[in-house]
Amino acid sequence: MTRQAAVHLLSLSIRNLRCVEQAEIQIPPELCLVWGGNGSGKTSLLEAIFLLGRGRSFRTRNSRKLIRLGKDHLRVTGEIRADIGHARSIGFEISHQEISARIDGKPVESLAELAQAFPVQVIEPGAHRLVEEGGHRRRRWMDWAVFHVEPRFIDLWMRYRRALKQRNTALRLDPAQASAWDPELARLGEAIAESRRRFVTQLQPDWRDTVAALSGLEVELQYVQGWSSEGTLLEALRTTRARDELRRLTHAGPHRGDVALRLHGRPAREVLSRGQQKLVAVAMTISQLRLLRDLTGTVPTLLLDDPAAELDGERLERFIEQVARLRCQLVVTSLHAESRLFGTPERTFRMEDGRVQSV
Repeated sequence: MTRQAAVHLLSLSIRNLRCVEQAEIQIPPELCLVWGGNGSGKTSLLEAIFLLGRGRSFRTRNSRKLIRLGKDHLRVTGEIRADIGHARSIGFEISHQEISARIDGKPVESLAELAQAFPVQVIEPGAHRLVEEGGHRRRRWMDWAVFHVEPRFIDLWMRYRRALKQRNTALRLDPAQASAWDPELARLGEAIAESRRRFVTQLQPDWRDTVAALSGLEVELQYVQGWSSEGTLLEALRTTRARDELRRLTHAGPHRGDVALRLHGRPAREVLSRGQQKLVAVAMTISQLRLLRDLTGTVPTLLLDDPAAELDGERLERFIEQVARLRCQLVVTSLHAESRLFGTPERTFRMEDGRVQSV
């Protein structure tokens, strides 16, 4: 497998993102601290960085809500550099009409190219939702990592989505034609499920170590493929055909896949406190990043939004220890300028009313 060099963000420029009208900063390769009061724009700055590597926000599914009130577009640009290689430019823009991105001045064909160019992950106060809410968050968590381990995965997923869209259209307009898409959907879906299963299997050692270190709990993490394990996807599509026609929607397939989290046989979301859920979610992210580093050499930039929130002294110490072991670029927000959770920052910025100032 091709080894990748660690990539870090060198600079960031923001225009019209939430409360930030304009901001430009230089970011150090190891630790950057951004401090300021509530509502000052700290999290918006992290959103901007996340947009560069994901093409979406970690706070909302509606990207156009990020555009500053009264403006018709937002733009985020940055410069990235691998440990080995020259600097590259990356940019992302959202208007009320379209979303576009460029790498080295050239338009990207897919937002997946952003993830390949600039791997970035985030841990924020709402991290518990990865455990508490529906499967779409866990699928995103899983698929982002699978893509970095197996780059062909994104092509499989895009082709699967196109075939799924065609089948669903047929179910609405001409149900008799829907089965024509079953062989293609089944072939692609089985390949997607196998890639996901491989990742979850490979993750297990890092997962068990990390979740035990952070929470002291023996939480099980298992892949759920999205149809009965007793048969193939093609058989499942045939079995659920009547239901699909009734509801005009395809029910079986990897688009319904998930990661099941269980403690003593019960769903983790039913038995864990909010703080415990956050620790389990953090363990999911940290174990994921450890595996990516070991398998591919990928060392993503990690964004930490108010990492001390909802964690007491001992839990916070465990969290700091696990993050420090990643040895990656960190951009950390805090309410306090003197925050030294991860050591002395190489650079510190103050946010106030959407304006950023180097300290």
